[in-house]
This record gives sequence, structure tokens and C-alpha cells, in this order.
Amino acid sequence: MIRRISDKDKKDWESFLQNKEKLPDKDDHLKIKKRINSRTFDFHGYSLDQANKKIEEIISEAYKDGVCKLIIVTGKGLHSENSKDPYKSIDLGILKNSLPEFIKNNNNLLKMINSIGDANIEDGGSGAFYIFLKKKL
Repeated sequence: MIRRISDKDKKDWESFLQNKEKLPDKDDHLKIKKRINSRTFDFHGYSLDQANKKIEEIISEAYKDGVCKLIIVTGKGLHSENSKDPYKSIDLGILKNSLPEFIKNNNNLLKMINSIGDANIEDGGSGAFYIFLKKKL
């Protein structure tokens, strides 16, 4: 089927092309999701002291750089040696539990954080957590 373009349609099209008025971007809301940047850090192999020092550094640097979300991978503690040592707490020695607790007790870090939440399965599930940072002032 051959369809001819009417003279009115041609005029409308030429008028549209010459118009300098900016049209609203209907996909603008999708671009916002792309702007959200994140960083991931894996704490496997870190001791509790090393992890506490490193998390302070990571949060401060990410906040300064304007990062919105941190993905902190700690592991689930399944291979932790804490269960063999009677003087160590099984729950508190595992980074999965101790890192969020360290952050919640550090007022300097809390000033930079909006919230802490559980990670989705594709980001590590129960062996990871999210830190959502505030915008830098």
C-alpha cells in the first residue's frame, strides 16, 4: 500500500524542524537511575581492626566523591575461625555483624550516611549490605 504524505503534514513537519523550542524529554526519569553511582568493596580476609579502619576510609572518600551507594561485601562468616577460639564471640567477630555495628556507633560516619540496608541477592545477599550516603554539602 502506497501512502502519500499530505501537504499539511509536510508543512507541519517542516515547521517542527525549524522550531527552536525545546521539547520535554519523556525519558528524563530514566536518566536519573543511570546517574546513581555506586562502589563495591570486598572485606574478605580483613581482620576486625583492619576492616573498621578501612570502612572509615571508604565512607569518607565515597562521601567526598559524591557516591550515592556503597556495596560492602563481608561474606557470611561461614569460614570464620572464631568458632574455634573460646575467647572470641562468634557473632561479634564476624564482619557481617560487626561492621554495621561499628558504623552505627561512629557519629562522624553517621553524619555522612542516610541509611544502611540489606543487599540484594545479585550484590551478595546476606553476605553483603548497602550504605546509602547523603549528598555532599
